[in-house]
Amino acid sequence: MERMLGVMIDCSRNAVMNVEAVKKYANIIRKMGYNTLMLYTEDTYEVDNQPFFGHLRGRYSKEELKEIDRYCRDIDIELIPCIQTLAHLESMFKWPEQYGKINDCDDILLIDSADTYKLIEDMISTVAECFTSRKIHIGMDEAYRVGMGRYRELYGEKDRFSIINGHLHKVCSILKCYGFEPMIWSDMFYTLALNLDNQYSEEDKSAEMSAFVKGVKLPEEVSLVYWDYYSTNYDDYLRRIKTNQLFDRKVYFAGGAWTWKGFVPDNKFSMETTRVAMEACRKTGVDGVFFTLWGDDGSECSKFSVLPSLMYAAEMAKGNTDIESIKRKFKEITGYEFDSFMLFDELDMPMKKRYESLSKCILYNDLFLGIRNHLEEEKFVGYYEKLLSRLKNVNKKGQFDYLFEWYISFADLLSVKSNLSSRIIEAYKAKDMDKLTLAADDCKTLIRKLSFFHKSYQKRWFEENKPHGFDVQDIRLGGVIQRVKSCMERLQQYIDGAITVIEELEEPVLNDANGFSYWSRLVTPNLISHTY
Repeated sequence: MERMLGVMIDCSRNAVMNVEAVKKYANIIRKMGYNTLMLYTEDTYEVDNQPFFGHLRGRYSKEELKEIDRYCRDIDIELIPCIQTLAHLESMFKWPEQYGKINDCDDILLIDSADTYKLIEDMISTVAECFTSRKIHIGMDEAYRVGMGRYRELYGEKDRFSIINGHLHKVCSILKCYGFEPMIWSDMFYTLALNLDNQYSEEDKSAEMSAFVKGVKLPEEVSLVYWDYYSTNYDDYLRRIKTNQLFDRKVYFAGGAWTWKGFVPDNKFSMETTRVAMEACRKTGVDGVFFTLWGDDGSECSKFSVLPSLMYAAEMAKGNTDIESIKRKFKEITGYEFDSFMLFDELDMPMKKRYESLSKCILYNDLFLGIRNHLEEEKFVGYYEKLLSRLKNVNKKGQFDYLFEWYISFADLLSVKSNLSSRIIEAYKAKDMDKLTLAADDCKTLIRKLSFFHKSYQKRWFEENKPHGFDVQDIRLGGVIQRVKSCMERLQQYIDGAITVIEELEEPVLNDANGFSYWSRLVTPNLISHTY
């Protein structure tokens, strides 16, 4: 059988790709040369005996999974279930009456609870019915505080590697009953074995790992997945793959096609990381490679927007580094120019912080609070106007016209909003009523463009995904529209003399960028929600 070359689509962060879109995706990537597709589902699939599991989340029914599986078999794609059996189950724990008793802490299952393994067996028996493949990805990543919550209260302080390894053995014993061959994300096992904060240590830890694995064994049938979406250094990949291989199990590599910064992909960086990662994978002889399409913070980015990255990765896997031939093949498969899709990246100009999305920061930056004003520059208006023109000039007569129209509407609103907050604050401090009047007029224009963007976003979402999850986008974008209206009304009151001060604009804004462009961090420093 061919060595695995796959794609993993995140269907857990609000966007559950609809059945027809999954078929479309599978067909495209097969033409590119991929032979594997994973649907990453935390709680977004039907599970026997668990009516609240994925309730109101757009979960796949068993019949839908079987239909996707049949389609993938027909085009020679192996569809592999990709679930979670330890952490990343935050949405499930929103139903505390049903699942609170098996919550260790955070989004982590309570290890050694009989009810936990009853749930896991229900998960496994369901996917065994729906998927032909006997490979399964069971997750187990990023369970940072495993054993430190209710588990510690019940069973006391224990070595955390022993806790998680014991759990893995129990889950694997269930999987054996259904004939599954499991793979896991390796980060927790890697970091706990070496007492690291994360798996990206720049030190050579092979000696420590070699000594450690002599005293502990993972289940024989389990494979490890080393994931890395960040490094552009060949030696980093080489060293970490080799250290993973010291566990003496199959090792797969998972790279990233960046769909998780915001609304805009990062094909350029995805290709930078892919090039060196694939070189290291060939050198070390990993057992397979797949590329992840995550949807952090609400799955705002279209999974189709990174098709250039996937085309590039598929050709890299074959040893083809000729970018012109890659572009020609992309056009043959999609009907669109490679460089036209690459325009999407340009909605996020190069940022000093790779994880920050300029376009998302601009969209959600509050006009009065201005907590992302340090990113705004006067030149952005002209930049987005030019980009808007370039997007409009793309030859669009095909299956992804809706995607280009969405990004056109985004560039259009960014051309108005990109420095509006800074202009308002500057004019207010100067008591320049003419400039404030112009800013108030721009607020009216912005409201119209935001409404159009929302409509085109809704069209794009429903083309690709189930409707569930767009409620979050309604809430977010509806909040922006209402907030612009509110600010506009108060600006007009100030201009008319009905009020003599706008208190938020009296307070200086401190520049404290706080990493990833998560919506809750962008919109306000005030409390949006709180859980105990």
